[in-house]
Amino acid sequence: MKQLLGGLMVAAMLPGIAFAGEAGDALVAHLYAGTAADGVEAASLGCAAGDTEACFAEGMLGLVLAYEGLAQDLYRHGATLPGNSAAALFFGLGMEEDPVPANPNPKPLTYEALRQVLDDFVTDADAAKAKFELAAAAGDYVISIDPLKVRIDLNGDGMAEADETLAILLDSGDDMMGMSFDELAPSTGKTKGQPQAPDTTVGFDRADAYWLAGYLTVAATPFDLILAHDFSDFYAAYMHRIFPRSGLPMQAATPGGMLFLDAESDSGIADLIAGIHTLRFPVVDTQRLASVLIRLKAVTALSRQNWQAIMAETDDDRELLPSPSQTSIIPGMTVTQETVDAWIATLDTLDEIFEGELLVPHWRFAQGFDLKAYFETATETDLVLLISGSAALPYIKPGPIADAQSFAAANEAFGADWLNYAFWFN
Repeated sequence: MKQLLGGLMVAAMLPGIAFAGEAGDALVAHLYAGTAADGVEAASLGCAAGDTEACFAEGMLGLVLAYEGLAQDLYRHGATLPGNSAAALFFGLGMEEDPVPANPNPKPLTYEALRQVLDDFVTDADAAKAKFELAAAAGDYVISIDPLKVRIDLNGDGMAEADETLAILLDSGDDMMGMSFDELAPSTGKTKGQPQAPDTTVGFDRADAYWLAGYLTVAATPFDLILAHDFSDFYAAYMHRIFPRSGLPMQAATPGGMLFLDAESDSGIADLIAGIHTLRFPVVDTQRLASVLIRLKAVTALSRQNWQAIMAETDDDRELLPSPSQTSIIPGMTVTQETVDAWIATLDTLDEIFEGELLVPHWRFAQGFDLKAYFETATETDLVLLISGSAALPYIKPGPIADAQSFAAANEAFGADWLNYAFWFN
């Protein structure tokens, strides 16, 4: 979980340039000191006075606090930190015999409390996004930040310690976008007689405010999708695998007998089956489900605005998301006019899907799935029956269906790296 949250935090802090004003300097100081909450008031006052750099600072502080709050909530309720893959965490296979939560004394977690944790993150993310949108409106500010020096109070003890930086969270060497921060292009400075350390400092300007607003929209969307549904059955049947000592219904069920392998493995398989069996979620908030579609449309709109701002830039200073005339600091990840055009074409295709003009292919049917109709009219999401076909019938209709040709420009420009570029371009 630490690595995942750390990765998400770093992902939220990528795009760039170099020199900050007063609001930017204060932002950097608070990020490095782990005192984000202390900087919000001053940034908010500056933003209200029309200082777009202060709006950016308030947005970035809000972003950090949103993830810090989520991390603290997960820690408070004893989310496990398995030393194996995320698949093991969610499917219950290959996990330790007695997974130990990071918090030795987790507080009980109820279904309602878990919903509140997710809702709090959405609220905080949306508030930060609004500030980034203000910051994107105007201004020539540039704020230089080293994401790996940012401190966050993960356990909620009121102190962001030296071992609570993004650098520590990422010390496993996990790659971001197929590369680690150690592989970033070095700065132009030289250190005589010593290997040059990679420069992990990146800059943030008006274009990056659009990127960050889009990023936060992407981050909040799955939470909103979940919260639009009643997932209490799944919570009761499976989520003790994630919160093993937080008083969930299955916590007291000590593995005893066995069917195939051993008691622990068989219990994991049983929980996986139970999890699949409970992937039937009644919609409890139709407006919230419809808002997911609005969020998806906002992501593509913000990406377009981001690229308009990027293409208008004239500098070339450690650009993590560069225009074709700028230099990327990510080795092997270049941006050409072809890749920009392919991305814009991809956004056009996605908008057609979100508008219901282009249907999503379903493996079972010759006709396509209307994603817009699903978000606007669904009363239940049964994942098993949607995939198998019967629950998809209300949304199956004639019309053009997205296929490889719909994304031909992206396939040609990005090739096998399309996922890395999609993550990078946001």
